[in-house]
Parts: sequence; C-alpha cells; structure tokens
Amino acid sequence: MPLRKHRCRFKSYEHCFTAAEAVDWLHDLLRYNQNFGPEVTRKQTVQLLKKFLKNHVIEDIKGKWGQEDFEDNGHLYRFPPSSPLKPYPKRPPYQKAAIKFPEWNDPPPGMLQENIPVRPLVMNSEMWYKRHSIAIGEVPACRLVYRRQLTEANVEEIWKSMTLSHLQKILGLDSLEEVLDIKLVKSKFIIHNVYSVSKQGVVILDDKSRPNCSDLEQPMYLGFEKDVFKTIADYYGHLKEPLLTFHLFDAFVSVLGLLQEEKMAIEAFQICCLLLPPENRRKLQLLMKMMTRICSNKEMPPLCDGLGTRTLMIQTFSRCILCSKDEVDLDELLAARLVTFLMDNYQDILKVPLALQTSIEERVAHLRRVQIKYPGADMDITLSAPSFCRQISPEEFEYQRAYGSQEPLAALLEEVITDAKLSRKEKKKKLKQFQKSYPEVYQERFPTPESEALLFPEKPKPKPQMLMWALKNPFQPFQRTRSFRM
Repeated sequence: MPLRKHRCRFKSYEHCFTAAEAVDWLHDLLRYNQNFGPEVTRKQTVQLLKKFLKNHVIEDIKGKWGQEDFEDNGHLYRFPPSSPLKPYPKRPPYQKAAIKFPEWNDPPPGMLQENIPVRPLVMNSEMWYKRHSIAIGEVPACRLVYRRQLTEANVEEIWKSMTLSHLQKILGLDSLEEVLDIKLVKSKFIIHNVYSVSKQGVVILDDKSRPNCSDLEQPMYLGFEKDVFKTIADYYGHLKEPLLTFHLFDAFVSVLGLLQEEKMAIEAFQICCLLLPPENRRKLQLLMKMMTRICSNKEMPPLCDGLGTRTLMIQTFSRCILCSKDEVDLDELLAARLVTFLMDNYQDILKVPLALQTSIEERVAHLRRVQIKYPGADMDITLSAPSFCRQISPEEFEYQRAYGSQEPLAALLEEVITDAKLSRKEKKKKLKQFQKSYPEVYQERFPTPESEALLFPEKPKPKPQMLMWALKNPFQPFQRTRSFRM
C-alpha cells in the first residue's frame, strides 16, 4: 500500500493513506490475484478492510481500531508499528536438543525410567583390527548374538520418535513443545496412515461400514450440482473440530513460514498430515480431491453467481480444514493461505514420505538383525562404564542449586591459599575478590578474624641498628678542635 503525506484540518500527517485510496489499491490487487479473481466487488473490498481495522491490521490516524467502522471516504488511516500476526518460529543456527531414538534394550514405553544409560562409542585400533581382520586374511572365531525381540510398543515408539525428530529438523526448532503437545501424538495413527492405504493413496479405515452407493444415485435435474455441493458443505461445516485438529493448529501455522521454500514446506506438511487421525486424513484427502476436480472441470455449471469456483471452494471449506480453538478473525486468512497451498500441491502433500518411511524401516530392521561378535571385542568390556541421569524432586534441585557448587568453590579457595607462587600482595587481592563474590564460602573457611589473621602472620619488626662510629671508641674523651678564627 503506497504511503504519502496528507493534510487534514490544518495539520500534516506522514506515512498514511485515505480510505478511498486503500479501497482502490486493494480492489485492484484482489481482481488480479489468482485466489480471488475479477469477480471481487468494491463492496467486498470494503468489508475486508473493515476486518483489517477490527483486527488492528490498520488503524486510523489517531490510533483507534477494534470496530468495523471503515467507510469508502477520505478518512486517514495508517499501519500500526507492530504486526498483529503471530510470529513464525525462526530457524536457529543449530539444534540444541534432539528426540531420543528408542534402542532395542530400552524398557517398554509407559514405564518410569529413573536411570537412562548414555554409552559413548569408543573404537580403538585393536578393536578395529579385530572387526576388520577378514579383509586382511585372518578370520578369528566369532559367535552370533541375537537381539531381544522388538515388541509392538517398541516399534510404535520408534515410528513416533523418528517422525517427530524429522519434523523438528525441518522446522528448525529447539523443541517441538513450542508448536504441539507431543503426548497427544499417537504412534498408531502414523503407522495406520502409512500402511493402511488404497492403490490411490487414500487411507482405509478399520471400520468397514460404508453408506450404500446405490442410495446416492439420484436423477439429474437443473441445479443438481448446487444441491450436492450444499449438502457436502453442510456436512463439513458441522464437524466438531477442523480436519487438521485443534492441537496441531500451531504446527500447521508454523509450516506457513516455509512457503517460500516450496520443497521444504511440502515435506513439512507431509509429516504433519501423518500425525492426523486416520479418519481426518481420509476426509481431507477426499475433500481436496473433490475441490481440485471441481475447479478444473470447465463443464461444471457455476455454483455461485457472485464468486468464482476457486474462491468459493476456499471460502467454504477453509474454516473446516484449519481453525484454532479460540476463534480469531485472522485465522480465516491463515486458513485461506494454507488451503490454497494444499489445493495446488495436494497430491504431493497427502502421500506418504518415502524417505522417512525407508529410514524408519531400516532402523527397525537393524535393531532386529543378528550381530556377529568377535572374542576380545565385547562391547561391554571395551566401552566405558555408562553414566546415568536420575530424576530428582524440586526440593532436591533447589538444594543442589544452592549448595552443590560450594564444594568446587571451597577447593578453589584452598588452591589460592596454598599457592606458593603468589606473592603476599597478590594473594590478599585474590582473597578479597573471592570474599566479595562468594561471601558464604569465604565465611565458612574463615569464621573469625583470628583465623584469617593466621594466614598472614605479622612479620617481626627489625631492631634499630646502632651507629658503627659510636661503637669504635666508646670511651674516647672529647677533644677540643682549634678555632680558625683570627
């Protein structure tokens, strides 16, 4: 929107625009936009600007907003200093925490894990020689080690953890807790959406009850298409929650920030759609397929006199696809943007990501595979002892935070005290700095001024030396000197 200087009631205002200028500019923009088309009227543009004013996308020249009192006149408006939209998560330069992959010897999910072993892999030269001795012609004796059989719960946890880890990597987030509740993600939904699909890629539900197709066969009549479309729109409009669910709203909105990188956005949408319940994913697949076919069917009679077919599809089904639990007017813009991208790329988005599926299947196969172990190369012997993390109570955490660091500080104080290389002046200076920074630790080491004085005992004062000339002739009488006066 072009901004310029305006004058109103003998006062000048910088960087603003009139209501009529906003209507002219936005109306021209919408008419040539593929998501709206030339059917957009000036009245509809005014209605959209009223929504902008209500949601603080724009404000009047005095800073007022919140009501739909925008009119096509010469009243002055401006943009607020901050955007009303939710900020998209930024991609950090590196990833701090990654989701832990379950190993074959991990306890079943749901059990309290107080001790989590962390084993760093150490490959020394001797172990490398034993493992690769076949390549140099020596084949030592070996034995087969069979892994513990993976349970269904183990496999489900692997699918969930690797899927969420891949999504976290694409979004570039430190943690997925910013955009979704991991506890609400069902691993069974992911597995069902990957394997229980038809030849066309549509999810097949376990419930085989379906309405009889013969009941849907009705005679064609004038306006038949409009009635069918209205019936479908009413069905999706009365759903209890949107197809993309409430708890995944922030996850899908965060993907909107990647639309400039189309390939990455498609991959992120693929994974997010895998997290949907199978029933929702199936409905979404069928709905997007219907919307795309209706828009591409040139023989389809117009379903609405005032709107184009594509615009009608987006306005009718956007809220039943994406909507937050706390409804906000700006959610319509986010939903329209997402539905537009889905319609253009639904065949790629709603198919199973083969790269992710292959990596997870290889991971499960690796955990089930038999290993060959050579004598002397036992992993339990060559690896260092595992370290453990133990969950502690909040009270114990506060105690450790308050007193856990005093031991190393006390050791540091002792090093300063016993350091013979420090001069007396430097040692006093360092101890004074330590006392100022850690008074509690210093008070525990030197509870009284006397104990501190023992560290720097006072040096004995040297006795005054007697004059040497007085000791040479102590009993020599006084001799009168000759006067030089005349």
